[in-house]
Amino acid sequence: MNKKIAIISSDTEDAQKAAYELCELYDTVPEDEADVIVALGGDGFMLQTLRDTILKNGSGQGTPIFGMNRGTVGFLMNEYRTQDLLTRLQQAEPQCLHPLKMTATDTSGQVHEHYAINEVSLLRETRQAAKIQVSVDGKVRLDELVADGVLVATPAGSTAYNLSAHGPIIPLGTGLLALTPISAFRPRRWRGALLPHQARVTFSILDAKKRPVSAVADQAEVRDVTSVCIEEDRSKNLNVLFDPGHDLAERILLEQFIAN
Repeated sequence: MNKKIAIISSDTEDAQKAAYELCELYDTVPEDEADVIVALGGDGFMLQTLRDTILKNGSGQGTPIFGMNRGTVGFLMNEYRTQDLLTRLQQAEPQCLHPLKMTATDTSGQVHEHYAINEVSLLRETRQAAKIQVSVDGKVRLDELVADGVLVATPAGSTAYNLSAHGPIIPLGTGLLALTPISAFRPRRWRGALLPHQARVTFSILDAKKRPVSAVADQAEVRDVTSVCIEEDRSKNLNVLFDPGHDLAERILLEQFIAN
């Protein structure tokens, strides 16, 4: 039996053109009636689609998403082809991702909650370095990190900003998170840590008025934070579909053997 599909796209010209082509070739249904969502765009659009899935299905598992690349890198996407889409969807292999939940408190005392599939990052807002106390499961591990920032990344996000910040690549299924400093000044030689996925990381901003810090969950930003708590939410199951032999776990593993 063929799956009922919904087709969504980013607002770029390439993605819009691809959506039109596919809608001409295949029967589609609204998102809330679909067995699978075909997302056309780049990695940013896929992250947005996954976050929207969390909001629409807050209590559990959302509709599986099959991405096709109409963006730039397309690390989370499959190759774009118009042919044999229904066959590809039948044969696609699922990869379950669990997001990070960020709870950030700003200087006015307001609490903000956002989800991240790749990473939660803290970044300095001015020319002065941030000063951040780092706690894991309620125990202070660093009294003071002086840096441009710090991030917590999932395995799926370990090859993104985390890798650019010289953090480790984490294969899927290892049950680990990466805690990675961004341009650390002190402790100068601290390269970060690998944490069990159930760890709760708390960042407390020291001298928040003089050295303001923003917190970013993928693309959702909260400015002027005083504290940020991050933990993996295993109650949220995000199913991303990949062509056989082209799954996310293989891509992350392959990244460890790319020299450039």
